[in-house]
Amino acid sequence: MTGRPVTRLGAVVLTMGNRPAELRALLDSVAKQRGEPVEVVVVGNGSPLPELPDGVRTVELPENLGIPAGRNVGIEAFGPGGSEVDAILFLDDDGFLPNEDTAELVREAFTADPKLGILSFRITDPATGTTQRRHVPRLRASDPMRSSRVTTFLGGASAARTEVLQQVGGLPDEFFYAHEETDLAWRALDAGWLIDYRSDMVLEHPATAPSRHAVYHRMVARNRVWLARRNLPAPLVPLYLGTWILLTVARRPSRQALRAWVGGFKEGWTTPCGPRHTMKWRTVWRLTRLGRPPVI
Repeated sequence: MTGRPVTRLGAVVLTMGNRPAELRALLDSVAKQRGEPVEVVVVGNGSPLPELPDGVRTVELPENLGIPAGRNVGIEAFGPGGSEVDAILFLDDDGFLPNEDTAELVREAFTADPKLGILSFRITDPATGTTQRRHVPRLRASDPMRSSRVTTFLGGASAARTEVLQQVGGLPDEFFYAHEETDLAWRALDAGWLIDYRSDMVLEHPATAPSRHAVYHRMVARNRVWLARRNLPAPLVPLYLGTWILLTVARRPSRQALRAWVGGFKEGWTTPCGPRHTMKWRTVWRLTRLGRPPVI
């Protein structure tokens, strides 16, 4: 069964203005995509933008709003809920599309399956060609070349049908950084949409450690609590968070990192997390059948 053809693609690129050469290379790789041209908006998240190619839309924010809020601004640059396009690519400003058929693959995937809501690309290191385990959005991540149905996606290397964003809302502004993709993914799955990881849709990106961000440990812990509070049925909240407490301790973080994590965990319980949307129990079962029950 195929749906209405998906032809109009937009791309949201978030930048803090500190990688102008990489940004230009990414935009050139988008411009080389086959088929109808991909419309692009570049959002300067608290920074002025460098000179960009003609036709690129721009938004300069006076302050850094964080990754999810910045991407939401980019979505709205394509009209309410991204209504001027059929689907939106989210791309990191230091990424690069090495293949010229990625946009066409996105169009074909969304057109072929009207219930497919989000696509997660395979991220490879440009120097080694390898994919970090954390960039495969499933528990069984040893084979990055295996495409599969998944329960979350990679924020800077993905595509979302705008109908999904209009139905369930965008990324959670409050999160600033970390776990915002899973929050959107759970809401989309709860509304009946599907998410695919596609190994043939590739974004090159230098291999990095997420802990390079100074706020990493605090944000990861705070947003994990917020994710549970916003989405999970009440009986699963302690199970989910208890599992992550055990995993965090098992990874033996440094004393400084653990202190930041504990502070973020407390913050997650004592600060507003945004609106609550409790997922249905049938969605819990769907997540379980897909290999990632929402207790891990």
